Amino acid sequence: MQSRRDILAIGSATFAAAAIPVGAQEAKPRYGLIGQMLSAPGKREELVAILTQATADMPGCLSYIVALDSGNPDALWITEVWDSRESHAASLKLPAVRAAIAKARPLITGFPQNFETVPVAGV
Repeated sequence: MQSRRDILAIGSATFAAAAIPVGAQEAKPRYGLIGQMLSAPGKREELVAILTQATADMPGCLSYIVALDSGNPDALWITEVWDSRESHAASLKLPAVRAAIAKARPLITGFPQNFETVPVAGV
């Protein structure tokens, strides 16, 4: 017997797959990153502000989500989807991104979890 959660997950995956245009799987693979970032105690909101200011104009960035970790008051999760690995690498050379990195670095205490992904479906 499937739980409601299983049924919702299957339905969501089916809907997400339907959102990809026919032939999209044949295109160059997208590049994704999911990472946890730890802030200095009490500095998470300041870090969020820095991270979200520098992301307005990054060519090739299809999605950049900064989320609060509900179990750790000093942790964030950042989920990125790029049209290519090269676009992500190029973004790290943009003046606004370099300035944000320099400003954020003193507030960051670690990156305990990081994953590279190949996004294949989504809205």
